[in-house]
Amino acid sequence: MFIKYAQGYIVLPGGYGTCDEMFEALTLIQTKKSLRFPIVLVDKSFYSGLIEWIKNTLLANAYISESDMSLFTLVDTPEEAVEVIDNFYQKYDLKPNF
Repeated sequence: MFIKYAQGYIVLPGGYGTCDEMFEALTLIQTKKSLRFPIVLVDKSFYSGLIEWIKNTLLANAYISESDMSLFTLVDTPEEAVEVIDNFYQKYDLKPNF
C-alpha cells in the first residue's frame, strides 16, 4: 500500500526493512508494475557501498540494465532530496497529490 499512493520515496539510512521497501519500489517500477516516481537515497556515505555493489555485481553480471541505475538518486541533504522530487515533477509534467 505504501507504493500505491506514493509520489516519491525518500530513503534514509536504515536496516533490512528500509532496504526491503526500497528494493520493492525499485522492482515494481523496473517491471512496470507501478508508475515511475522519484526514489531518493539520502546519505552518500551510508549508501555508497551498496551502490558500488549494485554496479559491480548486479549491473556487471547483467541482472539489471544500465537504465535501472537511473531509477534512484543519491544525495546528502534534505534540500537535495526535495530538489530531486521537484525536478522530477517538472520534467514529467505531473503534479504531486500533496
